Amino acid sequence: MAKKIQSIRGMNDLLPEQSSDWQYIENHLRQVVAAYGYNEIRMPIVEATELFKRSIGEVTDIVEKEMYTFDDRNGDSLTLRPEGTASCVRAAMQHGLLHNQTQRLWYMGPMFRHERPQRGRYRQFHQIGVETFGFDGPDIDAELIFMSARFLKRLGLSEHTTLQINSLGSKATRAAYRDILVAYLNEHREQLDEDSLRRLESNPLRVLDSKNPQMQAMIQSAPKLVDHLDEESRVHFESLCATLDSAGIQYQVNPCLVRGLDYYAKTVFEWVTDKLGAQGTVCAGGRFDGLVEQLGGKPTPACGFAAGIERLVELLKEVSTERLAHKVDVYLLMAGDKAVLAGMVLAESLRDHSPSLRLITHCGAGSFKAQMKRADKSGASIALILGDNEIEQGTITLKYLRIEKEQQQVEIAALPALINEVLEIK
Repeated sequence: MAKKIQSIRGMNDLLPEQSSDWQYIENHLRQVVAAYGYNEIRMPIVEATELFKRSIGEVTDIVEKEMYTFDDRNGDSLTLRPEGTASCVRAAMQHGLLHNQTQRLWYMGPMFRHERPQRGRYRQFHQIGVETFGFDGPDIDAELIFMSARFLKRLGLSEHTTLQINSLGSKATRAAYRDILVAYLNEHREQLDEDSLRRLESNPLRVLDSKNPQMQAMIQSAPKLVDHLDEESRVHFESLCATLDSAGIQYQVNPCLVRGLDYYAKTVFEWVTDKLGAQGTVCAGGRFDGLVEQLGGKPTPACGFAAGIERLVELLKEVSTERLAHKVDVYLLMAGDKAVLAGMVLAESLRDHSPSLRLITHCGAGSFKAQMKRADKSGASIALILGDNEIEQGTITLKYLRIEKEQQQVEIAALPALINEVLEIK
């Protein structure tokens, strides 16, 4: 017997009983971004490897260890995208969306990183991304935080997430602060773990992001970037905080919230939870004013955020007592050759009459008892029973599956209006 082919480790199937959670998240996202006037952009999942080397950096773990990179038949080096921001910037530049324009964009789709699969972190994972271009004031930073807060509220996750914010200042500010931080870390070199020692040479700000409990006291005592901000960045951050205060958005200033790449500037923020263990960040964002220029474009202010769908699903499972199920309204049972023929036509007319009606027509052979079992298992609210005798009389039987109520014999002509009334379909 041939060996069964399995899915690749860390790249998971999404089964029908799971897809309703994803649809719930995606539908709320679409409603929220539409409320703020953002437009969808869709990028390919494969890009030139150089895009990520130039944006993420060749000495980062993502580029060195985690990217899925291969040569195509023409010898070009291609990579499955490990994140969406660089692809979005590339597309916006390529199609002239940034020339003397402002843009509010969003996207959704799979990303790929070859890392150790664990809860909420997979080799193929899915992200929601929101990016803005051409806005340099703190007002757009606030709008993105408002939007992410509204999205989490719509999902019922507000009470289970906390907003943390910080400012990274300008590139010059970070360069000066980097020297101060490195001097401090070298004084405490014996407390650094292996990962932090490596970062000390290539990316010292990321040492502040370490989760090693034995290093936390030392990290908390480190010099704070927020205390070394340039005047423009300080005013920008104070204005953002004042806007959040005015809107009643609660937040924590986290001096250890950093990004390791040079193109980030000023505002950074994260929504975090204590419900998912080590994978506590469910949404992260901030300004990346230097990225467009780094990829060959003109200097362009930019800001955005991204959220992992898998982590949002995991959080929903943790805090929601009711599972989100795909609801079926009607299950149509048919007994007899005439009933099958008439039933298929009837089902189409019911869908025409009520476009939002979710109706399953029984297909395939089966006794009446077997059909009723399937109707009940489907979760439908009502069953419609059509036999050859009903066809001759011009009627159909309506049976309630979820409430105690007598079944009804209904004229087929009156059925569409009755279904809308019973199911409260408008």
